Amino acid sequence: MLDVPQKFRRKRPILVVLHQETSSPGRVGQMLQAMGHPLDIRRPVLGDPLPATLSDHAGAVVFGGPMSANDPEPFVCAEIDWLAVPLAENRPFLGICLGAQMLVKQLGGTVAGHAEGWAEIGWYPLNPTPAGSQLMPWPGMVYQFHREGFDLPSGATLLATGHHYENQAFRYGANAWGIQFHGELTLAMMHRWVVRGAHRFVLPGAQVGRDHLDGRLVHDAALRAWLFSFLGRIFHEA
Repeated sequence: MLDVPQKFRRKRPILVVLHQETSSPGRVGQMLQAMGHPLDIRRPVLGDPLPATLSDHAGAVVFGGPMSANDPEPFVCAEIDWLAVPLAENRPFLGICLGAQMLVKQLGGTVAGHAEGWAEIGWYPLNPTPAGSQLMPWPGMVYQFHREGFDLPSGATLLATGHHYENQAFRYGANAWGIQFHGELTLAMMHRWVVRGAHRFVLPGAQVGRDHLDGRLVHDAALRAWLFSFLGRIFHEA
């Protein structure tokens, strides 16, 4: 169970955007609810509309998915266009993996695979930049599941870096954040990802499934603690 301070009370909902019928907001959803925020879950890939304004929401989180931010499907293009709403209204926004890449596209940046074909699937080191270190402590290892990354949009501040994919976390303006890695996975979610994503473990740089689960025993406590602090920072005034 989460050890949640009593000061957190019920607040305005957080818009949660998921990209598969079976997708879950995982620990991000649990933590936001513990902070007092109901979840307004939308799946545009299944036809759910996105709101024209976030005036009734405390902010938004766009999660990952198996598709690419470069895909031409109408819902992908519409989601990227919709990100102009939280940016224009200066509402708290977090993009995770695909969500971060969509934010980069909205800001005029580029999303692409590694020049040498490397993937990050498993646990990898994370290095905060001076700006990131000034903001908060960061975990030394994070969980990844991607084979595309992004360049840093003009005007954004880089907060953390990796090896094969340099740009791992950034902030744009006061309230827009993007992270390439995943802190939201519960143990059950990681088991599902390891089973359903096993065909990707042969990609260059990917780790085998047992390493995903063994790494969780060592690294997940720090990642989980960081995530709770990070969400509190983003949505502290929401």
